[in-house]
Amino acid sequence: TLFRSYYLACGFCRWTSRDVGMADKSVASGGWQEPDNPHAQRINKLVEYYQQLAQKEKIERDRKKLVRRRAYMPLAFSEKFGRGTRLHRQRPGAPITSLAGLTLKEGEDQKEIKIEPAQAVEEVEPLPEDYYTRPINLTEVTTLQQRLLQPDFQPICASQLHPRHKHLIIKRSLRCRKCEHNLSKPEFNPTSIKFKIQLVAMNYIPEVRIMSIPNLRHMKESQVLLTLTNPVENNTHVTLTPYEEADPEDNSTAKVVVPSKELVLAGKDATAEYDELAEPQDFQDDPDVVAFRKANKVGVFIKVTPQQIGRA
Repeated sequence: TLFRSYYLACGFCRWTSRDVGMADKSVASGGWQEPDNPHAQRINKLVEYYQQLAQKEKIERDRKKLVRRRAYMPLAFSEKFGRGTRLHRQRPGAPITSLAGLTLKEGEDQKEIKIEPAQAVEEVEPLPEDYYTRPINLTEVTTLQQRLLQPDFQPICASQLHPRHKHLIIKRSLRCRKCEHNLSKPEFNPTSIKFKIQLVAMNYIPEVRIMSIPNLRHMKESQVLLTLTNPVENNTHVTLTPYEEADPEDNSTAKVVVPSKELVLAGKDATAEYDELAEPQDFQDDPDVVAFRKANKVGVFIKVTPQQIGRA
């Protein structure tokens, strides 16, 4: 019987999990073997210590806030409402009743975590004898960025590189600020790239591209070919309007003349290029304006006259 095994491989740098000694798996799903950090116990203890220290500091700040918020009651009001005797009876330095219940964790006895300070080591492991004479192969040595991306191991050689955990990427939905309708809403399945709602403008507005540019000459009129593509299944009416020159910060370098007639774009049909018996629609196009028409795409002539000499 054939035994099928799976391993990780990168098609860009040709790295494989076998290069770092990771064992193959019999199934492709599930987690992969991770290297053990020899200092994991020390790091976890430090994290717990500083969490407890931060919690203590937070409780002390809360105590000071509550003590500061105690309202000052004049003597006349205290005698009137019978609170003067109670305030005077309280011993100075005694714990406030409202703060007596503040503990690190309610209902649990907190044990103070003690950590041992780090100690310097007098004896350092010596370097290999051929450390300074051995030729360096840069393909086998990790870069500074690669070492900083794995601060818990800081691999020196490329053979010590292991896959890193990727940051969590979440899906977001987008709403219109005016009508609050959903414009984009992805599916909940994290492995799916489809959308439940995808109302993006590029899916409804015709796409405009420059198809060909002739040799433009100063103060001479030339024709530039634009293509308009209809992304929707219905016919779309398009009208091109010239740019207004009233803007004082206008940086245009040419005069552009667009066709004044309305253009009709045929609806998008995915089966049109495979249907040989389909009858073409008659839009009665002006040959001076429309260069060609193919399915939902139209080529349009635009007249351009350069008014400034471009810099090389």
